[in-house]
Amino acid sequence: MAKETPDGQEKTEQPSERKLSKAREEGNSPKSMEVNSLAIFFFGIIIIFLLRGYIGKSLADLTVFIFGSLDKLTMNVNMLQYYAIGGALFYLKVLAPFMIVLVVVALAVGFGQVGIRLSPKALMPKFSKLNPISGIKNKFFSKEPLVETIKNILKVAIIGLVSYWLLASVVLDAVNLIQFSVFDILDYMSRNSISFIWKVGLIYAVLAAMDFVYQKYKFKEDMKMTKKEVKDEYKDTEGDPTVKSRIKSKQMEMAMKRMMAEVPKADVVITNPTHYAVALKYEPEKSGAPVVVAKGADRVAQRIKEIARENDVPLHEDVFLARALYASCDIGDEIPEKLYKVVAEVLAYVYRMKQKVKKTII
Repeated sequence: MAKETPDGQEKTEQPSERKLSKAREEGNSPKSMEVNSLAIFFFGIIIIFLLRGYIGKSLADLTVFIFGSLDKLTMNVNMLQYYAIGGALFYLKVLAPFMIVLVVVALAVGFGQVGIRLSPKALMPKFSKLNPISGIKNKFFSKEPLVETIKNILKVAIIGLVSYWLLASVVLDAVNLIQFSVFDILDYMSRNSISFIWKVGLIYAVLAAMDFVYQKYKFKEDMKMTKKEVKDEYKDTEGDPTVKSRIKSKQMEMAMKRMMAEVPKADVVITNPTHYAVALKYEPEKSGAPVVVAKGADRVAQRIKEIARENDVPLHEDVFLARALYASCDIGDEIPEKLYKVVAEVLAYVYRMKQKVKKTII
């Protein structure tokens, strides 16, 4: 079922690129925290394994530092400060490499999920989150917290059951360890610990993959738009369709007026005779060939012919030539070379007729 907005409209439309881009600018992208946790878990185990010698030596040094002089230890403020500083330096030395690597891993996994994007808007404080009423509503009366709670319960339950199943036999077998040496016991514990960790990690990986898919699906559903949102966005980006239609109509009207104003200046109008009309003007000093100054079909063609008659512009009927000029030329184009001869004959005929009319008048 499609989600509904507070005003009751259903989100049935796919999100536009503009809305997705705006969400990315605000730092809103699909990501799974379970994937981050999984990466930190695995890399944490790997770091502990790789630095086990370093950690063991550091623990041994700390033990010697604390217990090496207990027999002559004098308790005072300076001594407490000395041991406190020594302990702090120990933890800093041991945990610093560990924490640095985990921070790098967390950042890398985060960037891997959403890409490297700098989002200043995401860093801006949102005072709306300080509203206690909306906070209580979001925490206790919305679906998201319930879904997250169910997810966490299922995760803990699945990992708990798997852990119990894996450790049950190990605990039972541990009863027999009393017969073995310390080194055998340590070997047994290390082997079973490693086996337990990678099996639990595998289960966690499956859960993280499922959560990643869910987060992608949830983000897509959250980003869906209502029909009204799509319409409003189209108005914002492309303009109101009604206004655009009026502007286009006005532009066409103005272009038509400019075209009709050129008809009286034409040398001849080639007609179909009923469907097409193309007005030509030839100025050798400006162009190498006659130019189409006006053209039209049906009603526009009739109007061109009317203006031509009113201004004594000759009309020449030629079905083939009228169609060819209408199809191959736009306003302001020179006629194509293949029509030079035919048009030249028409213009020559028109010029001869004009000369005869002038002689008759004289």
